[in-house]
Amino acid sequence: MTMRLAIVYDKVREDALGGYVERACRELGLAHDHFWVRDADRIPSGYDLYLRVDHGDYQQDLPERLRPRVFYVSDTHLPKSWRQIARLAPRYDVMCCVHRQGAERLSNAVWVPVACDPALHGMHPLPKRWDLAFIGTEGGVPRKFYLQALRERHPDSFIGHAPHTELGALYSQARIGFNYSIRDDLNMRMFEILASGTLLVTNRLSHDDLGRLGLRDREHLVLYRSPQELYALLDYYLHQDREREAIARQGMAAALGAHTYRHRLVQMLRDVEGRLGIRGLAPHQSTAEASLCASS
Repeated sequence: MTMRLAIVYDKVREDALGGYVERACRELGLAHDHFWVRDADRIPSGYDLYLRVDHGDYQQDLPERLRPRVFYVSDTHLPKSWRQIARLAPRYDVMCCVHRQGAERLSNAVWVPVACDPALHGMHPLPKRWDLAFIGTEGGVPRKFYLQALRERHPDSFIGHAPHTELGALYSQARIGFNYSIRDDLNMRMFEILASGTLLVTNRLSHDDLGRLGLRDREHLVLYRSPQELYALLDYYLHQDREREAIARQGMAAALGAHTYRHRLVQMLRDVEGRLGIRGLAPHQSTAEASLCASS
């Protein structure tokens, strides 16, 4: 019997978490339908799982009749969002949290980090044209100061905005992908840079979540602790092509081998099966692994 999932989120932008979950469903061959949260009262019963995905609005919720249901939340690290998420959490059978610290604060939660999508973020066979690349918002202090310093020190860089469909191509053309994580989070940018085959240079976090995911300093990525250390590491790796590209290749292999949204969705469904004592949500292991290997 084919399992059917209802994916529920307001599709206000294509590069949001819900869009990646839907793409993972299609690539894994999971039968699913999308619904908007604003239309929750009209969502039919009968699905094997109702998976709500965070899109930043917590005013509306699913009706009680829709079970079993899971909420994949991304903003537990933001105080205002956390209060709303904690209020809604008891109404869900399982909470899946992007941030491990959020999962540890809820009694019914598991940790399911963000990831990469190889079709969008994978390496392109393009020549290196920039020293550095950073794609996204400046995000206030201190990241905006880092970015301004990098613009001055490395003018041959791409620092700015771009459509999510161009991330892989843009990062592939840079020697180094820069990241500064605000609020100690594992953000999408980390995995997007890793997937592109470009060296990820990111700030050291106060926790070991990267290590928990098997990502190690100077083996898969490079970590810095201060502006001075960052500048020194950039100068070093921009002139050490062989060492830089070796770390980048290992980082890409790790990302594509264990940290795609297909991996995350399979993990999520298996966690839900285990917590709720049900079977048949996650693809059979052989099918899921074959799909992952074929498209990675």
